[in-house]
Amino acid sequence: MDLEVWRTFVTVCRLGSLSAAAAELHHTQSAVSRQIAGLERRLGAALVERHARGVRPTPAGEAFRRHALATLNEADRAVRAVRELRDGVSVRPLTVGATPSLAAGIVPEAVRDLLEREGPVRWSLVPGLTAELHRRVTAGDLALAVVTDAPPGLPHDPRVERRFLGDDAMVVVLPAGHRLAGRGPVRIRELAGETWAEDNDGSAALLRGHAARAGAEVRVDLAAADLPGKLALVATGHAVALVPGALTRALRPDVTPVPLVDPPTRGIHAIIPRRDPHPLTAPLLDDLTRVFAASGRPG
Repeated sequence: MDLEVWRTFVTVCRLGSLSAAAAELHHTQSAVSRQIAGLERRLGAALVERHARGVRPTPAGEAFRRHALATLNEADRAVRAVRELRDGVSVRPLTVGATPSLAAGIVPEAVRDLLEREGPVRWSLVPGLTAELHRRVTAGDLALAVVTDAPPGLPHDPRVERRFLGDDAMVVVLPAGHRLAGRGPVRIRELAGETWAEDNDGSAALLRGHAARAGAEVRVDLAAADLPGKLALVATGHAVALVPGALTRALRPDVTPVPLVDPPTRGIHAIIPRRDPHPLTAPLLDDLTRVFAASGRPG
């Protein structure tokens, strides 16, 4: 498939308009329409649907958009790598993966400290869940990934080296006006009657396991697509949620973190490929260890 057609489709989704995408890409609107129609024929599925204000992706289109965007980003990096070598630049880029909560604060802080000490290095951040990040480390796509051993756990793989960074205590986030906002450690029983939101199976397993150990039950009635979606459900008063303590400093201001009594924890690990490690891996591991230890996680 022509990656430029993929780029057209991603642009249409981002702007929500065929005409706006055509203007940004310096195409005609009819050319954009033909490209989208051709892509739909190739894939055998409708990718966009019209609505009153423009177009939006169908469920199939949204699934394709996510993968197309990742592919385009990788393609752009590949082109830059060739151009840099052509121009005599031999600095190896540093590609770091992280779970969403760690990508929101701890990992960027550690990379900032690394760059302040080592000097400018082209780097990129790839968020994802542990299983996907592990796969990309073993494939050689990532120089390092910061992941967790939350259910279903972290596989033992001889192709990667694992560095334990520490344990992270989970906290509950509440709407800013919640009756328990601002309290000290609370027991899960005090929240058993609440509606809970979850965005992944690992977090839901930690929540249910913690409640069961306390002899309580929780209702996970709302499913969010991702961590920002889960926090949005909390901020608007629809639910409460369990989130990593490592995320606390990066939370939006309209939610309140509250520590739990005897909270569930998850281990945080950095994984790196044993084959051909990036030369900055060792100093970045040191920065990650220090930043994580100093992050002031509740609980």
